[in-house]
Amino acid sequence: MINKNSYCLYYLIIIFLVSFSGNAQTSEQKALEAKRERLQEEIKEINRLLFAERKEKGTILDQMEALDNRINVRQELIRVTNQQSNLLNRQINVNIRNISKLREDLKILKEDYANLIQKTYQNKSQNNRLMFLLSAENFFQAFKRLQYMQQYAKHRKKQGEGIIKKTEELAQLNKDLVEQRKQKDQLVAENTKAKNELSKEVESQRDLLRSVRQNEARYSAAIADKQKEARRIEREIERLIRTAIASSNKSSGKTSTSSAKFALTPEAKLVADNFSANKGRLIWPVEKGIKSQGYGEYADKLYPGIKHRNNGVTITTDKGGKARAIFEGEVIAIFSVPGGGRAVALKHGNYISTYYNLSTLYVEKGAKVAAKEALGEINTNRSDGTTKMKFYLYQDSNRLNPEDWIYQL
Repeated sequence: MINKNSYCLYYLIIIFLVSFSGNAQTSEQKALEAKRERLQEEIKEINRLLFAERKEKGTILDQMEALDNRINVRQELIRVTNQQSNLLNRQINVNIRNISKLREDLKILKEDYANLIQKTYQNKSQNNRLMFLLSAENFFQAFKRLQYMQQYAKHRKKQGEGIIKKTEELAQLNKDLVEQRKQKDQLVAENTKAKNELSKEVESQRDLLRSVRQNEARYSAAIADKQKEARRIEREIERLIRTAIASSNKSSGKTSTSSAKFALTPEAKLVADNFSANKGRLIWPVEKGIKSQGYGEYADKLYPGIKHRNNGVTITTDKGGKARAIFEGEVIAIFSVPGGGRAVALKHGNYISTYYNLSTLYVEKGAKVAAKEALGEINTNRSDGTTKMKFYLYQDSNRLNPEDWIYQL
């Protein structure tokens, strides 16, 4: 017969380890599922916002960027789905090991229980319980015999309950295993579908690249126009920031008006500190949309030697979409770029957020705005039907990466 105390301790350790591992994997699985759902939603938004209209209406550069955006998200989706599938594989293997262990434990329990039943039957057939008690030499011995009989009955009952519990655990593990295998099959099917879609998108990109090579002049012109517009916007933003810093410092009594930093009042410092404390958690500058072009330098898809630079982020939203303040602040500038759209710049202590390519403005210079307050309607491009806004972020005169500050940008 198994030593009862040793067996219980061993069993508790196994249950704890399995439970801890299971909880950790469940938490990881939930995180991966949430990420996978977000990527699937992002692909839907890309299809809706960037591919609802025939992209042939736009420039070749726009078509290339739209395809590249969708391919990148699709590749990330495949990677996350693979992670989920691998995690499920580990969970299935753990379940298989646990089922094997439980079957061994159940076998031992049943054998032990059978021995108890056999001994009980033998005791019943050979001795009468009452005679067993009455044959005691004294009262103390009779009391001890009674205690033994009670403990024996209790132990037998506990063994029976253990068998029931083990049987239920085994049934639940088998049920979980079936469900996990279904989930794995579903993930494999989804990944196969995603890979097929990715292959189609890569082929579309190759077709577009072949088309670009036949229209190299048109493609180069689109790149040059886009870079020229970006430089105009950024020069104007940086000029306005320098002007705002000089004006603010002069009005605050600071003698030098050429400083690259704002001289903050106590109130402005409080706003700046609150803004900084929300790094990574600031709201999107639109209610709904996708990041169609990220921050930083990237190589051209067709001509890797050509480098593109985005000093902000480009966000695509629905037609009629509105720019909204990412934080409380003050409108320090409203401007337009020749041949381009209009822009609003907000000051948040010593941070500046700028929203470019607006067709209609809802605010005026000097106005105080609250977080989420609408600043203006974003312009919709007549040639391809897309609605895009460029968003820039600065601390004093230093350029920042908005992706580090806006939640899930």
